[in-house]
Amino acid sequence: MKTIINTDAAPKAIGPYSQAIMVDGFLYTSGQIAIDPATGEFVEGGIEAQTERVLENIKAILKAAGMDLSNVIKATLFVTNMGNFAKINEIYGRYFKDNPPARSLVEVKSLPKGALIEIEVIAHK
Repeated sequence: MKTIINTDAAPKAIGPYSQAIMVDGFLYTSGQIAIDPATGEFVEGGIEAQTERVLENIKAILKAAGMDLSNVIKATLFVTNMGNFAKINEIYGRYFKDNPPARSLVEVKSLPKGALIEIEVIAHK
C-alpha cells in the first residue's frame, strides 16, 4: 500500500506527481529544485543558495513523513555543472555530517526552471 506525502513546508508539485510516496517504510521523494515554499518562487543565487534550499525542502518532506535526514539511505543529485562539485559537497556535508547516505551525482544538460541542482532521496523508517 502506498501513502502520498505532501506538505505546505515544501514546494507544491509543478507537474502531475507527488512530493513523496511511502511504501513499506521506504520514502521516495520526487526531485526537489530550489523553490521557496513560502513564496512559490525559484530561489535566485548560485549553487550554494540553491543547494541549501533544495536540502531544506527535502528536510520538510522527510518531517512530514515522520523522518529526518538520518533516515536517508540514498541520494541522487543532478547538476548542470560538474565544476560546482566542491561547493555542493561543502553544503551537502553540513546536512549529512554523520553516516551519510549512499549517493550518486550526475551532470545533466538542463533542469526545470533553469535550476543548477535537483536532488531526490530514498529514506527508510
